[in-house]
Amino acid sequence: MKLQTQIPLEPGRNQIDYNSKVLLLGSCFVEHIGEKLEFYKFENLQNPFGIVFHPLAIEKVVTRAINETEFEQTDIFFHLEKWHCFEVHSLLSTSDKDTFLKSLNEGLKQLREYILTASHIVFTYGTAWVYRFIETGIVVANCHKISQKKFLKELLTVVEVSASIDRMTTLIKLVNTNVAFIYTISPVRHLKDGFVENTRSKAHLIAGLHRMVAPRYRIHYFPSYEIVMDELRDYRFYSEDMLHPSNMAISIIWEKFKEVWIASETNEFQKEIGSIQTGLLHRSFHPESNAHQAFLNDLQKKIEVLRQKIPRLKF
Repeated sequence: MKLQTQIPLEPGRNQIDYNSKVLLLGSCFVEHIGEKLEFYKFENLQNPFGIVFHPLAIEKVVTRAINETEFEQTDIFFHLEKWHCFEVHSLLSTSDKDTFLKSLNEGLKQLREYILTASHIVFTYGTAWVYRFIETGIVVANCHKISQKKFLKELLTVVEVSASIDRMTTLIKLVNTNVAFIYTISPVRHLKDGFVENTRSKAHLIAGLHRMVAPRYRIHYFPSYEIVMDELRDYRFYSEDMLHPSNMAISIIWEKFKEVWIASETNEFQKEIGSIQTGLLHRSFHPESNAHQAFLNDLQKKIEVLRQKIPRLKF
């Protein structure tokens, strides 16, 4: 008796290896994949402007980076004792204006450098619901706890989702002709919008994105949403908030992602790096003991051997 469906997956072309450079942008789910890539020491950059949930917000920051349009004083505002920007996450907000502007523009340079040189860009969309600031008519990435009365809530249409993806991929291709795009929909449930509203949102994202998926143009879709909805359709695969995938679910999705997008020849390196990472996380009860010092020396030797194979590695 079959108790679980299996989504058929095939290895992608131009897979990620230790010569690759991966940029990850989007919802909190993209950071779970990014954490796995970071743990196994694949070169990557994750959300330099914090978590961004919807297509227009991601498009805007990518466009700003490519066009080298620096953030200015008119792009930031003071609220609740901190400086904020509607285009970035509140985790970047700070009490000093000059420091805030400097960090925004440094992040912009970092993002542009990665866009120009990335071998793969992973985008994860979380929602098609957006908030428009009434005062300016601009769609924001984050409301920064400003009263909802100052915003209009809108649902992006399928056409608007497709158009945003089309504009962004076209612009990126102008500056990086060899990059592979990997799009996915976050399985995180946005139930604050409502059960029906969350479903409508995901449906618009999926329909809009699939109008643009074209492997022959290196625009790919990875079914993380479908894996959770169809293969892992059990609440034991959710965390306690019943909204986010559990660690077990994330591990399963990572294994599926590896199957499609991580080159098999990296498996041995991953095992060696995983062993080293576990060793580095170990905390001895007797750090000054001969046994622990020998353990550390052995770990350092393993790192040096691995660096001869992958020189850029840093632990």
